[in-house]
Amino acid sequence: MNQRSWPFLPGRNIEIVRAQGAWLYTAKDQAILDAAGGAIVVNVGHGRDRVAQAVYAATRDTSYVVPPWLTPSRRAMVDALGDWLPPSLTRVHATSGGSEANEAAIKIAVQYQSACGFPRRTRVISRDLSYHGTTLATTAASGHPGRRKGLERAIESYPYSPTPYPLRCPLGRDHPYAGQWYVDALRQRIKQEGAHNVAAVLAEPITGSSGGAIVPPDDYWPGVRKLCDEHRIILILDEVMTGFGRTGRDFGHQHWPITPDILVSGKGLAGGYAPLGGVFGTEAIGQALERAGYGVMFNTFGAHPGACAAAAEVLTIMREENLVPRVAKLGLRLSALLAEAFRDHPHVAEHRGRGLLQAIEIVRDRETLEPFPLAAEVTNKVIATALRKGVFFYGGGTGAVRDIVCMGPPFIIEERELASMVDILRASVDEVLSEVST
Repeated sequence: MNQRSWPFLPGRNIEIVRAQGAWLYTAKDQAILDAAGGAIVVNVGHGRDRVAQAVYAATRDTSYVVPPWLTPSRRAMVDALGDWLPPSLTRVHATSGGSEANEAAIKIAVQYQSACGFPRRTRVISRDLSYHGTTLATTAASGHPGRRKGLERAIESYPYSPTPYPLRCPLGRDHPYAGQWYVDALRQRIKQEGAHNVAAVLAEPITGSSGGAIVPPDDYWPGVRKLCDEHRIILILDEVMTGFGRTGRDFGHQHWPITPDILVSGKGLAGGYAPLGGVFGTEAIGQALERAGYGVMFNTFGAHPGACAAAAEVLTIMREENLVPRVAKLGLRLSALLAEAFRDHPHVAEHRGRGLLQAIEIVRDRETLEPFPLAAEVTNKVIATALRKGVFFYGGGTGAVRDIVCMGPPFIIEERELASMVDILRASVDEVLSEVST
């Protein structure tokens, strides 16, 4: 009998048999603190019976219904979204996850430009340090060399603008004019492409795991919004990781006085209880597509009734339990703990992030920001060491950018668990670097 291999490529495989709150339990009954919320997904915590019951009821009553039709759970999700989405975002499209959602958003932006009489506007400007998904289009749009290996000849070339990275700004570390420099760089990229060819700008409001919770300067996003308005370019904000409370606001972009034309969500929308992504657009975009007679094609399992039921329940729980303000408070505590643990560490350049999306960046030299060699595999070793100690962190970076360790625990994590998490991170970093540096 042939042996079946899971996953597709071999690697370290841990069998998780149950999960509760902020904890995972292996088949050997080892308890693991889920400091990453899986892939920065889990928000209301593991093992919520009321979410499981909602999914059960939806799949018992409706199992599969084509996505454009209405079901009770789809109605419940849309109703729940009314308490979350900015008022300007009135159109809702649901997919099976973030990759599909980002691809749908790109297509909608290009269709909108065509519907408005600008069929040449097909270019989408992304950023050089980013991640937007696993499809060919979203892989191409992502500034993530590590995930394009072997696909370079198959994917389209997307224009990139520099990701705002205060630590490594060309003007100097945390330079006071960094925000304007990055806005001007985007302006130059638009000029190079020709504004008449550009449909949209696609970016994460706070860079996720590819850069490790990089927060842009405060004048960056207002400048980008103004630039897009000036050239009638659609602003697509990828909030697959930052959306639905993760950064201590309902959405990551709300740390600045801006609103996107299209908002993309995933991960936290259903809190890990079901695969689901969302694309939310303005009424102007929806009406333009309607007038032109264009369609927004669904994915077979987009808006699955069970997934919509999970989302409706998760969104309701977060409001009932005031979890977003809790994330803001816990985020300040986590930041303080990281500052205390790594303030003078010779190999940690900085800790950064907002809410419960935070990270540290490990370097060979804190002053010059020289990284460790890629072959040293510092990130993987730190994560493996922490896992042996009972905490799971999420590896970040793109290969070109390294070594990033990300944190994104469930919103229900306790302060004592945060403290334990940071203690083990510090111990793991020290243990690994004592071996790598010798």
